[in-house]
Amino acid sequence: MAEYDRRNGGHRGGHNNRKRRFREDDDFDRRPPRRPYQEPAYLKVRKQLLAIAESPLKKTDEEIQTIANIVVENYNDDDIRENFSGLILQLVVEQALKIPFVAAIILALNNEKPELAQEILIQTTRVLNEYFGAGSWREVKLLLRFLACLQGILEDEGVFPVLEELFSRAADLQAASVDDSLGLAIVKIILLTIPYLMASSASGFEAQANTLLEKTDIIASAPHALEVLVDPYPGSGDDAGHEAQSIISLLQKQLQTEAAQSWELACLPRPWRTAPLKDQNEPTKHPLPLVTVPSSVSPGIRSQLPEIYFSVYADQDVETVPPTSSIASLVLRDSLVDTINTLDYNRNATAKFLIDIDCYFAPDTFVKRATPFDRLKEVEEGRSTWKPEDVAVDAVFSQLLQLPTAEHKLVYYHAVLTESCKIAPAAIAPSLGRAIRYLYRNVDAMDLELEYRFMDWFTHHLSNFGFTWKWTEVDDVELPLAKPKKAFIVGALEKEIRLSFAQRIRGTLPEPYQALITEAKEKDIPDFKYNSDQTPYAPQAREVLRLIRAKAPDSQLDPHLSSIESEASALGVEDPLVPSTDAYMTAICFVGSKSLSHVLSCIERCRDRLLAVGPQSETARRQIITSVMEYWAEKPGVGVNVVDKLLNYTILTPISVIHWALVDNIGKGKILTQTHIFEMVASTINKVTNRVRQIVIARDQDGLPAEQVAMLDETLEKERAQMKELFANVEDALVGVASGIVDEMAESRNQDTDGEALLRDWGERWLRVFRRKNAVEETWIAGMLAHHWEGLGGLEEVQIAVTNGSGNGTLGVAEERIDDGIS
Repeated sequence: MAEYDRRNGGHRGGHNNRKRRFREDDDFDRRPPRRPYQEPAYLKVRKQLLAIAESPLKKTDEEIQTIANIVVENYNDDDIRENFSGLILQLVVEQALKIPFVAAIILALNNEKPELAQEILIQTTRVLNEYFGAGSWREVKLLLRFLACLQGILEDEGVFPVLEELFSRAADLQAASVDDSLGLAIVKIILLTIPYLMASSASGFEAQANTLLEKTDIIASAPHALEVLVDPYPGSGDDAGHEAQSIISLLQKQLQTEAAQSWELACLPRPWRTAPLKDQNEPTKHPLPLVTVPSSVSPGIRSQLPEIYFSVYADQDVETVPPTSSIASLVLRDSLVDTINTLDYNRNATAKFLIDIDCYFAPDTFVKRATPFDRLKEVEEGRSTWKPEDVAVDAVFSQLLQLPTAEHKLVYYHAVLTESCKIAPAAIAPSLGRAIRYLYRNVDAMDLELEYRFMDWFTHHLSNFGFTWKWTEVDDVELPLAKPKKAFIVGALEKEIRLSFAQRIRGTLPEPYQALITEAKEKDIPDFKYNSDQTPYAPQAREVLRLIRAKAPDSQLDPHLSSIESEASALGVEDPLVPSTDAYMTAICFVGSKSLSHVLSCIERCRDRLLAVGPQSETARRQIITSVMEYWAEKPGVGVNVVDKLLNYTILTPISVIHWALVDNIGKGKILTQTHIFEMVASTINKVTNRVRQIVIARDQDGLPAEQVAMLDETLEKERAQMKELFANVEDALVGVASGIVDEMAESRNQDTDGEALLRDWGERWLRVFRRKNAVEETWIAGMLAHHWEGLGGLEEVQIAVTNGSGNGTLGVAEERIDDGIS
């Protein structure tokens, strides 16, 4: 049987053999041919448009002409007709580096399909009008830049009348108030548009540009009252001598220099000068559609304040970034900053643009990527020594360390630098090393808020790369704590421990630094101080701990807490509620010491009793803070986090936190040198100011009923009064330290004068930070209340009218949101 199966293929093999023979007998494939896939024209245009100028291996002029040809050949395609102009405008607003190349595509289209270029002009001006009405000044600037690059196909004076009208609005604002900052922002937009006008394919507009510069000089050259508050280096440290330079005044001087040099503008790309665009005949010109400039301009949501030029590569032997005498310093910076702040939803894309910066500017603007710093001295004279990675890193730091506030959460800028370092470590890592050394050298002179921002980024960055740093380069470990550099070292190590654990951080440090991390910091859970019988009220406190662990009701806790209060009264304690609160809060901290979720759960259970403490005694309320910070004395960052949560639960009040830090514990001012104290105070004040801002923004919404507006006005008045009271308390406490009139300083005026002088400096540094915060908030609130948004219907048409921006990202990438904080 088996032999029969093998011979005949059996029940398994026979069919398969026939199938194989059938295939072998075929002389051709009987399957129908697969239909070739043709990518839709719109998708092809979209892909090529989004990738324009990104690759140094492709010729940009060929990319431009290819895109233009596809659009012209498929002009009747509904998808292209409906979506092309919208895609162009989204690209302009979201990817500022590509604006000249996008404009070159429109110039190429104009030679073949002038009506399409006219349609894009109409859409652009319509969207521009909407941004004017909303006070979206960055978008206004970018669309004006796009129109400026198209100056060569505009009739008459093109964009210049719009800039003239904008200047008249700025002049009106300055005339109304010399302290106005919105007028400065408008003048900055005008000045940043002029270079692109003069670098466009148009010619013969030198007189108009010079006339405009003469007008802007009046505003741009005048110092602003708030400039002194946003100076990044106000101190008098060893490496001082940093002259604060306003960006708007620098721009004015740089443009005047360019005008004297026949508008060379060597760094700007001019894709319209390359073949085949340069060989085209005289282009068809179009009138600029009506642009509507509001008679009363809106300040927008974001504060408009004077800007000071900031660079972390200012004192090098060889220039690796453009000097402030060159227009390139601000033209490059502005395009990079717009890219960074617009693409905040995708840090990876942002980092890629920063790495590829040399693709978007004129050839020979930069040296080759990743050129070692030591090799720059070998570059032949007359050629650029600007490193593209230094320019990119400098732009990120200018936003991370921007005063008074950064535009986005600080951790976003941290992430951009980290991603850039991962994409191109050989290029970015040395640039970051030089930036870190520069910032550390200038810690003594740096604004205190910027010092802490630098510290946060530095420790977060080290956490992504194994906490390795060349600490041996820094010989400041023996300095007294009141010295800013020693305070920076101690604060940085504390933050590193927060991001890891003490034993690991100790292992990354050289021997002299290891003493800064004590054995007590290595304990995961601090001891419960009432375990010692030497501690007053220890038996009752241990019983309170047992009951809290058992989740016992308050009725079982009352006898033990009352016993503590009775014993305290017998001992003559002024406020018996203080020791009982200390025992209760310390027990909560011990029970919740395993994790943040544990302590939040415990606080939630004990919330009612904690809420009852404050109304009975303000001293007992502040004792809650004392208990938390004493329990977490070796890990104060955890204590600050717990205090922050207690504020959220309204167990603590903002004024109680300020009073605890700056009145109860101020002493001679030594507490001001501690990083976590600044973090606690700044976080508390930010909660209050953010609350006020939310009310102001809600009040300015259109269509609110009169009753709701009245309720919001009443709430705003109350919250604003509390904010003023908070700032007044901070001012009073810090003035005492800064002037040396606090009690302990006054009593020991002739002792340790050097140490007290350092502490007075700390008082001045703190005072400067919170005076600035107060001034910024009052300026912003006053500006918002003075500019109610009344819609676009009543705007005065001046002479010039863009598609509705959808706000969707044009990058084909998933949107990513970065959580607040460092993890």
